[in-house]
Amino acid sequence: MSYNLLKGKRGIIFGALNDQSIAWKVAERACEEGAQIVLTNTPVACRMGTIDELAKKTNAVIIPADATSVEDLENLFVEAQKALGGKIDFVLHSCAMSVNMRKKRTYDDLDYGFLDKTLDISAISFHKMIQVAKKLDAIAEYGSILALTYVASHRTFFGYNDMADAKALLESIARSFGYIYGREKGVRVNTISQSPTLTTAGGGIKGFDGMLDYADRMSPLGNASADECADYCVVMFSDLTKKVTMQTLFHDGGFSNMGMSLRGMTQYNKSFIPENTDEETGKIIYG
Repeated sequence: MSYNLLKGKRGIIFGALNDQSIAWKVAERACEEGAQIVLTNTPVACRMGTIDELAKKTNAVIIPADATSVEDLENLFVEAQKALGGKIDFVLHSCAMSVNMRKKRTYDDLDYGFLDKTLDISAISFHKMIQVAKKLDAIAEYGSILALTYVASHRTFFGYNDMADAKALLESIARSFGYIYGREKGVRVNTISQSPTLTTAGGGIKGFDGMLDYADRMSPLGNASADECADYCVVMFSDLTKKVTMQTLFHDGGFSNMGMSLRGMTQYNKSFIPENTDEETGKIIYG
């Protein structure tokens, strides 16, 4: 059902790769609510993914951009305003990647070159994006900027690795820029801490299936789906949330406030799984 919450608004969606992406769902919902959008991802992702399909479905313009490149971002915001006919009302940052996780490097054995890439892609790109937009005065007054985060920024989760550090930095950037941009232009900057969600990126996390099941058992309302996350993003883009800024907004069925649920304890009592050990050395893997 559409409520026309974004009628007349213009937005940029970063990170839609395929129909499993949260960004993909957000793009669909934003357009259903009356928005015009520009879709962007790295040139490689635009070629390899199915973003063309989404563009046709939403009547969106695709402008490839590497979110870690200031030059690309400058071109994106200039061309997006031309394509949409005015300043941008909302932006979604949905960019995250850890080479260390892909290479199966544990947290106590990180490759620091890989870590630099993790932080640049998953967090510093958010700062670059906002800084470029602000310098170009590309965001309309009382606009809304969102990024997707995860509760591992606050708590330790086995296997989440250096992405936890990236998410903590991402949230700090939202607070710092939220103050500056809010005072100067009324632009709000927030992060949404989503339940573990089955996406292409999420599937690369060690033990993701177990994380998904655990969170669902622990959460009073169960895990929030990608579609439900899209609904929340639309509300945050709308004029209904003009005074919400600098927040990490937990969209996780209550997981972030739970200690132990009955369902979680019941499952735990069923079996005691041996410690995760390395097959070659026999040592316990903590990272």
